[in-house]
Amino acid sequence: MAEHGRLHPITIAVREIADIFGRMGFGVAYGPELEDEWYNFTALNVPADHPARDMQDTFWIKDRDNQVLRTHTTSVTIRCLEEMAKSGVEHMRMIAPSKVFRNEATDMTHEAQFYQLDGFAVGKIGEVSLAHLKGTFDQFYREYLGENAQVRFRPSFFPFTEPSVEIDVWYEPKGKEGRWLEMSGAGMLHPNVLKNAGLDPEKYAGFAFGGGLERLVMVKHGVTDVRYFHSGDLRFVYGFEESVS
Repeated sequence: MAEHGRLHPITIAVREIADIFGRMGFGVAYGPELEDEWYNFTALNVPADHPARDMQDTFWIKDRDNQVLRTHTTSVTIRCLEEMAKSGVEHMRMIAPSKVFRNEATDMTHEAQFYQLDGFAVGKIGEVSLAHLKGTFDQFYREYLGENAQVRFRPSFFPFTEPSVEIDVWYEPKGKEGRWLEMSGAGMLHPNVLKNAGLDPEKYAGFAFGGGLERLVMVKHGVTDVRYFHSGDLRFVYGFEESVS
């Protein structure tokens, strides 16, 4: 009898991550992979002359003005905030676990196409703080990576958040030397981002985050090379349990 097909480890991870964040009140949102320059850059406080655009090597689309393959699913965040403003909703929490694209060289922790876990929580001033961001990730990492997960937060810079932090997790695959691995960039949404979405930064505030989803699976299961996820090798797929823990 032929063997049954198996879910890809990224699909398994998305389901488990959505379940964990769902228990914390987050929904799941999606957006287009072919994105407008406005949603990918400008609305996120990254205008055309901003040096931060050089931080993300972008695939531009030939003969399609202002169209790019999205470099992050933060573009989904700004679309959700826009809908929040239009509908008059005062609170929203969403994650966006989807594919993104970067025109860059590949190595054991970088790919030209990969999945990103973005998300945000927005509410009235005083209801959402940087402390809530830390508490959310402490809870998430304990549930997804285990109670012994080592996590650190350190100051950083991103144009769409202020203040900004980077979140690292201790990564020690079998047979390899352990090191801190950057997992996510995060921070409080910049007032300009809220304004661009149609929200009043005098009334609303929130945190946002974004990082590679494959890296989470690498840390959880000791995978040594991110390129395995997109190799098409069925031996890799069959190395994972399908059930959500």
